[in-house]
Amino acid sequence: MDRGFAWLDTGTHESFHDAGSFVASIQKRQGLQVACAEEIAYRMGCINRDKLIELAQSLLKSDCGQYLLKVAKG
Repeated sequence: MDRGFAWLDTGTHESFHDAGSFVASIQKRQGLQVACAEEIAYRMGCINRDKLIELAQSLLKSDCGQYLLKVAKG
């Protein structure tokens, strides 16, 4: 795998918890959302900026909605 990817084994309850803690840590420390479908679609060109903003508007009360607006603003 390239840089920026992580393989997380989640075959046990403990490793599942560890993976969740890892993802939470990345999101908190780096200010990025992990596996955000809307962001991925936008960056791959599947949706445009206007559609991303429209999707963000429906989620404005959540961290995800605020994050998507930041992504749309560049």
